[in-house]
Amino acid sequence: MKQELIDRIESLRQEATARLSTFQTFKEAFDYKVSLLGRQGKLTEILKTLGNLSPTERPEAGRVVNQFKQEIETSLSALLTQLEASEKAQKSKKQAFDWTLPGDPVLRGTLHPVTQVRNEIEQIFLELGFSIAEGPEVETDYYNFEALNVPPDHPARDMQDTFFVGGITGAPLLLRTHTSPVQIHLMEKVKPPVAIIAPGAVYRRDSDVSHSPMFHQIEGLMVDTGITFRDLKGVLTLLLHKIFGDALAVRFRPSFFPFTEPSAEVDIECVLCHGKGGGCGVCKRSGFLEILGCGMVDPAVFKAVGYDPKKVSGFAFGMGLERIAMLKFGIDNIRAFFESDRRFLEQF
Repeated sequence: MKQELIDRIESLRQEATARLSTFQTFKEAFDYKVSLLGRQGKLTEILKTLGNLSPTERPEAGRVVNQFKQEIETSLSALLTQLEASEKAQKSKKQAFDWTLPGDPVLRGTLHPVTQVRNEIEQIFLELGFSIAEGPEVETDYYNFEALNVPPDHPARDMQDTFFVGGITGAPLLLRTHTSPVQIHLMEKVKPPVAIIAPGAVYRRDSDVSHSPMFHQIEGLMVDTGITFRDLKGVLTLLLHKIFGDALAVRFRPSFFPFTEPSAEVDIECVLCHGKGGGCGVCKRSGFLEILGCGMVDPAVFKAVGYDPKKVSGFAFGMGLERIAMLKFGIDNIRAFFESDRRFLEQF
């Protein structure tokens, strides 16, 4: 029994002597080490049989086994160290940095197309004497609807499917559906005259190629004595000519909004067919594109903020920045603005 075990050790020693000189990679040598010394290794299995020997045979057999184990561990450790150092040197040589090469170019970012349009519109209104006002994106029902002449049972709420985010009893909180609440907050604090624009993000439950659950608006408000619809038309016509060119045709159509009376939709000449209509799918062969809504501020809104509608008058308007950018840059899917695709953004 002892001799059989010693013969197995000698066989392993001869095998190891022959194999150690053939390994070319660290992995090959490491795998061989596991095959010998691992939990299921050949030498480990031999060590498990020592207990089967007689007490007189066991010391000699144990000495032979442990001597071989020490020898092979020493040889394999030296070989693994050598192969690891060799592979690191080769890898370092391949990855050596050539200091004479030019550096990687630093990519210069640009403003997002929606930001570009927002900046352009803000600059136009600043030149007209307007100020820029901002407000919270989480609002109460009162400021988002009721103070704007939209009571709880008003059908206009159906056009603005809303994200409610909880709130205290009697004052539910929601993500604002327009930036009009900014106008209410400001009029509660400031007496006329008022001339502001309110840019910012708004939220509605819309999602298709021309709508997004989150988008950006710029709304405007001017209040003073003697403000008329003629003032509104002049300001918006100037704005649209500044953005799209002086030759652009602009038209006002009667419409309805709860917070303005009278109200109007503003259309511009189709930027693709230039008002010809025909087979144009962008303007649905009408030659015009709806661009924004506007109107004279409803007296009910003035009463809600403590203004006397018999002494002052004013106009308000609102437009989607993505809508303006889509027409200005010829973009047919609003989702492109929010996908962060560099190939798209680098065009602007």
